[in-house]
Amino acid sequence: MFVRQLAKRCLFTVLRTGFRLTPMPATTRDRLRQRFLDRHADLLPASPRGQQVSGCRVEHRLRTCAGARAIGFVPHRGGDLPTALPATVVAFYLPQFHPIPENDAWWGEGFTEWHNVTRALPQFEGHAQPCLPGELGFYDLRQPDTMRRQMTLAREYGIGAFCSYFYWFAGKTLLEQPLQQWLADPTLELPLCLCWANENWSRRWDGRAEDILIGQQHSAADDLAFIAHVARYLADPRYLRIDGKPLLLVYRPGLLPDAKATAERWRAWCRNNGIGEIQLGYVQSFDRADPRTIGFDAAIEFPPNNTTLEPITARQQLLNPAYHGDVHDWRELARQAIAQADPAYPRYPGVNPGWDNEPRRSGRGRVLAHASPRGYRDWLRHAVTVAQRRFPQQPLVFVNAWNEWAEGAVLEPDSRLGHAWLEATRAALQPAPSPDPRPCAVIHIWYPELLDELVAALRQSGVDWRVVITTADEREHAVRAQARQLGLDAEIEVFENRGRDILPFLHVANRLLDEGVTTVLKLHGKRSSHRQDGEIWRRELLDRLLAPERASRIVAAFRDDARLGLVHAEGHLQPLDYYWGANQDNLDYLTRRLGIAAPQVQSDNFIAGSMFWLRPAALRPLLDAHLESAGFEAEAGQLDGTLAHAVERVFCLAARHGGFVAASATNLLGMSDPPAGTYPFARRSN
Repeated sequence: MFVRQLAKRCLFTVLRTGFRLTPMPATTRDRLRQRFLDRHADLLPASPRGQQVSGCRVEHRLRTCAGARAIGFVPHRGGDLPTALPATVVAFYLPQFHPIPENDAWWGEGFTEWHNVTRALPQFEGHAQPCLPGELGFYDLRQPDTMRRQMTLAREYGIGAFCSYFYWFAGKTLLEQPLQQWLADPTLELPLCLCWANENWSRRWDGRAEDILIGQQHSAADDLAFIAHVARYLADPRYLRIDGKPLLLVYRPGLLPDAKATAERWRAWCRNNGIGEIQLGYVQSFDRADPRTIGFDAAIEFPPNNTTLEPITARQQLLNPAYHGDVHDWRELARQAIAQADPAYPRYPGVNPGWDNEPRRSGRGRVLAHASPRGYRDWLRHAVTVAQRRFPQQPLVFVNAWNEWAEGAVLEPDSRLGHAWLEATRAALQPAPSPDPRPCAVIHIWYPELLDELVAALRQSGVDWRVVITTADEREHAVRAQARQLGLDAEIEVFENRGRDILPFLHVANRLLDEGVTTVLKLHGKRSSHRQDGEIWRRELLDRLLAPERASRIVAAFRDDARLGLVHAEGHLQPLDYYWGANQDNLDYLTRRLGIAAPQVQSDNFIAGSMFWLRPAALRPLLDAHLESAGFEAEAGQLDGTLAHAVERVFCLAARHGGFVAASATNLLGMSDPPAGTYPFARRSN
């Protein structure tokens, strides 16, 4: 088997290299590529395989519920948008969320896309499946109010239009009922445009020529029948227009016998039948031609299609030993898109909030791991800038997609992150907020009486603080009473008693990062019931991090050095291998989940005591992983080996991955660190 796969890989590499070196027009290249994939998909080499969970290692997967809430969950909330949006965001829209007779016959009675969504299972550790809907629920697009709720939500968060797929097969349409409802109801005010999904509908969901359920019959007569059918949409005053011309997209122009002739027929028909001039675009799903060479006006980027990403499958710990899918890094997709040069032809930018078609291809899906709302927000901001530069009269940016639930490309609210993707869309369309310039002290309190000491240290530091207190449900009343007694103006956030001080801090740090906060001091009422020296440990950390002669200079260092990510108390940076044993599996899982390099156990360090200064941006790899709250163990007096203990050990690794540096307070102030010695506050692993 190995020899066969090696031979197949070598043959494929030779064929691909020769194909790339052969000079030919882009349209010809795309057509030949599609024909090869349709006929010789068996020649594609097998993808790398993930790793099997071995030995006594416990699998990292949620066992309590599917779609559990994660760090970064955003509830529905109001927000302002600019009076004039910087660009029109157009989200691709899938109408396949209602039963039709054809799907009943092909897949079983009552089938909709939700059947695929709910059957998905996680294939490797950290694989967020199933991805389940949030606020809108398992909707049925036959219900007229469903599209109204979708459009209201879209407009509230800055989406300017939907681009709905349109399914036409030689005079037969499928899944048209939602569009007909839009056409019949003028109160559905969000603009639409159509994208003709002009490929075969196959059992593999990829449009290739295997096991066709309903096929296309492209011809000159079909071109005219199609444009006559969609003309009623094009004529509607709500239809999306560019320079007054209704925009019509084609998903795969390379499948048309003569795309240029099709374009000419459509334009002539529209001129002669009261529509007027039209704007034709094509989606770069498989094709990459200059649109003008095929009679079209513009192309539309459609990530992740037409991108080449290195697989990261081999690093994944498999939950399903039979998994044969591909895993890639979504962050690399975004980096490539942002770094690319403008093409020599008109092309509207497109962005993607994620991709995972495991629901459609059980055990063989293509997964783009490490997608995050913040990463999507940054990409969308860049795309808006590109659209403004290239199409200043009417900038458009396309998003793949609004509701591709079975392909993991979704802006709609979901159960894990709520409205986070929509919130990121709104954030990308407005100026970044002006953050509170004060450094923020985040204090976790379990023992309310310790708040007195911590607040006294903050007040004696000479720094003007913003204070956030986190505590558990059962301590909320006492903590609020203590804060009032101290006259403390603090934001108090209450969480389940889970994940010690770490999980509540991650929730708060995630919010502070979005707010643009640059300097945070993480504190907690360190009193360990299993240690006699907890008081000494806490006071030493407070003195070394917060003494009046230090605090203001550390704040200034964060202001002056954008690369400064973490500042720790001298003597409290400890070698990772001193306390490795019980935390090894969890830390290994975390580095995979974050998509960062595995730790170098003999040389990497961590900050003991979990009290330090930080720049929230330095923790972005950790925060953008959106760990599930349910993945942290409930409090049971554990001394080591929990996920919270592992997160303590990943702070420095995450900061380094992001290009940030860590420094001790003494080094930062031009002083020498104390000589290394036995750390008195923790017992080394054997």
